[in-house]
Amino acid sequence: MHIIAFLFTLLSVQPLISIHFKCSAQNTHKFNREDFPSDFIFGAGTSAYQVEGAVDEDGRSPSIWDTFTHQGKMSDKSTADVAADGYHKYKEDVKLMSDMGLEGYRFSISWSRLLPNGRGAINPKGLEYYNNLIDELVYNGIQPHVTVHHLDLPQILEDEYAGWLSPKIIDDFTAFADVCFREFGDRVSHWTTINEPNVMAIAGYDQGIWPPQRCSPGIPGVNCNTGNSSVEPYAVMHHVLLAHASAAKLYRDKYQEKQKGLIGLNLYAFSCAPMTNSIADAEATKRAMDFFTGWEMDPLVFGDYPEAMKKTVGSRMPSFTANESKLVQGSVDFIGINHYITFYVSDAPPKPTGVVDFNSDMSVQFSVFKNGELLSSPLPPFIPYNPSGLQSCLEYFKDYYGNLPIYVQENGYGSSYDENLNDTARIDYLTGYIGSTLNAIRNGSNVRGFLAWSFLDVFELLHGYKTRYGFIHVDFEGKELRRRPKLSALWFSNFLKGKGKDRKLKGRAIDGSFVGNFHSSQ
Repeated sequence: MHIIAFLFTLLSVQPLISIHFKCSAQNTHKFNREDFPSDFIFGAGTSAYQVEGAVDEDGRSPSIWDTFTHQGKMSDKSTADVAADGYHKYKEDVKLMSDMGLEGYRFSISWSRLLPNGRGAINPKGLEYYNNLIDELVYNGIQPHVTVHHLDLPQILEDEYAGWLSPKIIDDFTAFADVCFREFGDRVSHWTTINEPNVMAIAGYDQGIWPPQRCSPGIPGVNCNTGNSSVEPYAVMHHVLLAHASAAKLYRDKYQEKQKGLIGLNLYAFSCAPMTNSIADAEATKRAMDFFTGWEMDPLVFGDYPEAMKKTVGSRMPSFTANESKLVQGSVDFIGINHYITFYVSDAPPKPTGVVDFNSDMSVQFSVFKNGELLSSPLPPFIPYNPSGLQSCLEYFKDYYGNLPIYVQENGYGSSYDENLNDTARIDYLTGYIGSTLNAIRNGSNVRGFLAWSFLDVFELLHGYKTRYGFIHVDFEGKELRRRPKLSALWFSNFLKGKGKDRKLKGRAIDGSFVGNFHSSQ
């Protein structure tokens, strides 16, 4: 299977179904909230398009995701027109966060809601909504972690100049970020400029499985009307890095001294290991990390793209001017990572007659194992449980990129739509990954927070409402979109409130009423 198609078929950023596989190390975790640094932040997150709904209310204009879903491109033909209706139910949701004891909440600003024309006049209703949400969070003692842009580019900018493919996006994004900093920065101290630019560039401009659905002819399984997979992903990442750096400079020059906040950039980060002990597979593993992680991180830390990428991609790879390199290098106070999976990597030279794209440039094959057995195509829709991969990922950032502060901004367990409230597998999953984070901290990693995906069930990208990631169950079939806490919500609440070590379940949740309690196992 085409490697990036493999990645998104298996993963789809948040996968169709994640099935938890027990491992012997899982039950050895004995830790509590107090084992983490006192300023470490635990919380959960969502994003604007996935949670808010109200897509045509109060002056909001369409985003590229509205266009995509309204064309029936989701696997379940769904849209996020209503989603979890966070736009109207934010007070109820913040109350649930407060009841759980969440310390932080990660959410994003809808560019289309705040600036419906992509630039210029602020939409007063959009401004009011985000001010109200932030005020509600602060009043309840929950730290807002704001992502300025989470994939949902205003359609008007896509129509005007092809969005992220044009350098014009740099000024428009900077102006959008300026509005956010100015209007909300008195209460927001953690800013992430852009979510998963590496995935956005590949999924939207190499594979064409996300909006704006651009790719070269011949990309397996996709029928794009336009695009060039050999150059466009690289152009998009280049413009993202310059837009981020421009916004970061603006923040530092104009706001940071007064507002005392931090600014960073997010990326999708997986863990890699060689498939065999061969030199070829070891080199392929380094190449995979260069292409997926170094593509974004090397410019931020070293001022330029990895040499392996520049050598392979050649003239198709954009280059930084001296001033641009200086602007991008050091433009983050922290890095946010989204982590879900570990790959085993083998060398896979491209076929001479194949499509030239990000995949053929990288020239690797990814493999995934379940209980020691290699998964083969057709792949089942789940991601195997491997919490040690997160520790490896965090320690890679420590060793290779100078131990920048890191926030784990997404990690979570996906289940099927008919999941009941007794989500013990999610408890086991998060216990493993939080424990892995603690191990990395004890080994010197500069990890500052863990924000689980997701606070409540939302519209999931690619798979819509087929999958659930939330601590809070949402009844998508009912008009009221009733919220009910799952057992994981009680577990996470008890963990955050310091109620015992290695909490184990006693009792079950029935029809939303929790029966029994957790007890400590010392």
